[in-house]
Amino acid sequence: MEWGYGDLPSPVVRDDEVTIAARRRKKVAFPSPGGGSPVSKATPARSLLRNTPASLYRQAVTPRATDMSSILASGGRTPRFAQTPRGTIGSMNLDDSDWTNSVYVSPASGLENTFFTEDIGNLSSALLKEDDPGEASAASLFSEFLASFQKHSSSALFDLLDDYQTLCKEKGDVLQSVVLRAGQNSKTASVHWLLQQERNTWRLVSSLYRDRVQSALEDDMMTDMIVPSESEKVVVEQLFQRDSVIRQSQMVVDWLESIAKDQIGDFSDNIEYYAKNVCWENTLHALKLRRKSSAGLTIPLVTELDPDAPFRQQRPLADLDKEDDARLLKNLFTLIRAGMTEEAQRLCKRCGQAWRAATLEGWKLYHDPNMTSGSFELQPVEGNPHRGIWKACCWRMAEEEQLNRYEKAIYASLSGNLKPLLAVCESWEDYVWAYFRVMVDSLVEKDLMSSGMSHQEVETLPREYLESNWTMERVFEELQASELKRVLEEIKEHYHVIQKFVILGDLDGLLDEISNWLTSTKPLPSHLLRFMTHLLLFFRTLGLALKEEVFVEVLKAYINLLIRDQQTDLIAGYVCQLPADLATAQYAAFLQTVSQPQLRPHCLQLATDAGLDVAAVTKLVVETVREQDDQKFTHHDQTLEMATTKEDQRKIDVIDWLLFDPAHRAEALKQSNAIMRKFLALQKHDAAKMVFSKVPEDSIREIYCQWSGVGQTTPLPAEDENAIREHLCIRAYLEAHEAFTEWFSHSSSAPQKPAPAPGAKFTERVANEMREKEYEVSLSAWSSRLEVVTEDVKERIYNVLLFVDGGWMVDNRQDCEADSERSHQMAALRSLCLPRLSFLLLSVLQNSSRHQEALRLADIISSDQHQLYLVFSKEDLRRFLQKLRDSSLALLDQGLDPLGYELQS
Repeated sequence: MEWGYGDLPSPVVRDDEVTIAARRRKKVAFPSPGGGSPVSKATPARSLLRNTPASLYRQAVTPRATDMSSILASGGRTPRFAQTPRGTIGSMNLDDSDWTNSVYVSPASGLENTFFTEDIGNLSSALLKEDDPGEASAASLFSEFLASFQKHSSSALFDLLDDYQTLCKEKGDVLQSVVLRAGQNSKTASVHWLLQQERNTWRLVSSLYRDRVQSALEDDMMTDMIVPSESEKVVVEQLFQRDSVIRQSQMVVDWLESIAKDQIGDFSDNIEYYAKNVCWENTLHALKLRRKSSAGLTIPLVTELDPDAPFRQQRPLADLDKEDDARLLKNLFTLIRAGMTEEAQRLCKRCGQAWRAATLEGWKLYHDPNMTSGSFELQPVEGNPHRGIWKACCWRMAEEEQLNRYEKAIYASLSGNLKPLLAVCESWEDYVWAYFRVMVDSLVEKDLMSSGMSHQEVETLPREYLESNWTMERVFEELQASELKRVLEEIKEHYHVIQKFVILGDLDGLLDEISNWLTSTKPLPSHLLRFMTHLLLFFRTLGLALKEEVFVEVLKAYINLLIRDQQTDLIAGYVCQLPADLATAQYAAFLQTVSQPQLRPHCLQLATDAGLDVAAVTKLVVETVREQDDQKFTHHDQTLEMATTKEDQRKIDVIDWLLFDPAHRAEALKQSNAIMRKFLALQKHDAAKMVFSKVPEDSIREIYCQWSGVGQTTPLPAEDENAIREHLCIRAYLEAHEAFTEWFSHSSSAPQKPAPAPGAKFTERVANEMREKEYEVSLSAWSSRLEVVTEDVKERIYNVLLFVDGGWMVDNRQDCEADSERSHQMAALRSLCLPRLSFLLLSVLQNSSRHQEALRLADIISSDQHQLYLVFSKEDLRRFLQKLRDSSLALLDQGLDPLGYELQS
């Protein structure tokens, strides 16, 4: 880091990644950190270097009494300023003579990643055979994220974020090898970029909100105390301790540097220099040749080799040295951009430019521990006592037109000079890093000036720098005004928008943007939707206020995505995060799409495990399916399609959802009744029978057992008792209709009397006599059977017409909640079915020549006891009486009176 505050809290920077690519080469350009240092599971707020004043900021912080373990991590309290292991780099000295040798990796040490590399290679080969290897490889993230979310309780939220980062990194590593084979323009490359951005965003959220949560918990327990000090480092340390804005701004800088550091591995492999240990060795060689030969050079070069010679003499270096310098400066800036200032200094030393490494040292804040230690033993002084002069020089060098633009950017980054720094920035991340770096720099200088610690030389810095009023909001406003097309395009990228609002802490603004994305016609990438869902779940679990309607819409969109992709095992885990009513509706909508019978019990078990109201869900599923059509109760006289359609079959099968759990048997009875009422009204008797056969025969007994099993001694609830009666009514009707169907089939299949052929021979007459005898036997059997089925159908129809305790489809209990639709349907069924059964029974009796019994049917219909005449329309009564007339005429033909009695003389 370039300032004492440059090493303040940052997300985990995995130093071992930097050198993975370099280990494949025998010769490397950057030192490899000690590979054995594990990264702390709890992401520290900031990383530390032992030899920088920044590390002392954390040391001065006294942990508060508040127990942070319940929020920050399961492993115990995580201090705000925890240290991140940095390997062996932090212990190296700038004057190490064998710097290059120290970075070579022995063959033995390079074996630690062999199996991992082979596994990735084999996996990537398999993935390349897929049509979309990126999606295929990353598909497991959906289940892994849910498993991680469910594993961590609300007391380990930041462990959860660490898991999210790890999952994205592991999938990104696999996809990286696939991208190298498939190409940067493949679909896999797009998925790989999404996972990189997601990992970066989780890292930012973890860093910022870890600090924000701890700050919020500590605000009530501490007051800002500024202790006068003669140390710049202590003053800035206190500034970062009390000012959350500057502290979190530095976290953004650290975060952006960690992203650059993740990419530094590829960069380090490509660094090659002609010069090794001597600065400008080509120019030196030319000057030595010139001295030996005493001949002039054809191209004028510098005659001296001090650092200022090219500018003082206005003479160039040798071409190869100029190329080396240009390459070196660009790489130095890349290292500084990645927060690797020490590595940049070592690179300068390696190339023989120790003086340049020294120029990168002057940013350190001055601190003399002997002023306050009280010890008789002198301790080393830290930092630069003339930092103000050094900074003013850096500012002027950044303004020097003759310098290389990367050299100007290097010194601009050290002095807070924004314009030269922006000149070499290429991406959104670069611009945000430059602005936030300058903002932190200016805020620190202002605090030092107000404390009286700043030297007079600071006044040589431009007034606009000293008087600048940087805020986070202003940084993003400036980005919107950028002239770089790439930056303006990247500003609109989803992840960058999310990162912006996370940095600002503006959750309302973030939710508004997300709401706009959801309503856009362009669908969101599935991994982005997964990330947004888990991000909002994290915020809600953290206790932050969210716009409920947006949160619900995001969750519903993600659930619909899971339904579309048939991620059956994951859906309940997210539905249970919705409000109870919405959760019921959402899971019911999902269950309607489950057509495989073997999956249905599994889906219900998942709902039970997730804590959903399974009874309410299954009830809603059945109600939704059975109410999907607009058909009304139709009079039987109208022509109807009585065959069972696919839609009818859906209504029949939906009852299964209520039959898995015996505790739902009463609801199954009610819903099946409702479905059968509609089928009966439409004369779809076969469909009604299929529904009836779905209901287990022991349902009524099960309902009574459950009621008594909970210790109830009172009668069943009125709704349940009426449902049982209705079920029995429907059974009686279906039995009557089935009996009539059997009678009609039998009566229509009477044996045919064989007709003798005219002029038949003797043998034919004998054969015909035998057929007549067989006919007589068949006719007798048929008549006997007809008599049985006639009695059976008569009995079953009378069971309906004379149904006990108030009549068919009439409730016994009226002390239940009124259901106007059900009451209407039951009344309509009486008007539709009872006249029809009466006509069927009349037809049976008349075809059986039981005319006297047919006339008695009129007495039953007209009786005030049963009042069946009330369900007949005038037209039905007219037709019924007309059919009775036929019976009276038949009786008269038999010599009886119109009512079937013998005539009296």
